[in-house]
Amino acid sequence: MTMLSRYGLYFAWLVALGATAGSLYFSEVLLFVPCSLCWWQRIIMYPQVLLLGLGAYMDDRTVVRYSLPLAVIGMGVSAYHYLGQKFPQFMPLGACRGGVPCDMQYINWLGFMTIPFLAFVAFTLLTVFLVAVLAGGTGSARQRSAA
Repeated sequence: MTMLSRYGLYFAWLVALGATAGSLYFSEVLLFVPCSLCWWQRIIMYPQVLLLGLGAYMDDRTVVRYSLPLAVIGMGVSAYHYLGQKFPQFMPLGACRGGVPCDMQYINWLGFMTIPFLAFVAFTLLTVFLVAVLAGGTGSARQRSAA
């Protein structure tokens, strides 16, 4: 069992915790108002903190079956959002009605790092860590030692 498969749940939990903290920092401290696609990304990321935290604490690798689909869906939403920011013609008119437009870029570090890009990186890291856990076997440590 590799280090990534052994500690993947912890690493994934840290990524989810960092992404959630960053999201809250942007909205509550810097007062960036999230658009509707940002809200969807939050809806997908925030439960990951609880799911992965409990899975890591309980050493229950079966949490991957719930967390991995969320991470993959989050990757898709954030990739779509990022493409819509960088290529406005990619996002159909009216995709974000009311409130903050989804092509708004509060940050643009190094000319390509926007908030949806950061979310995409976080969801991708979650996916990589969870796939590594899945490749290392599922179940808890007690279940694996009983086999």
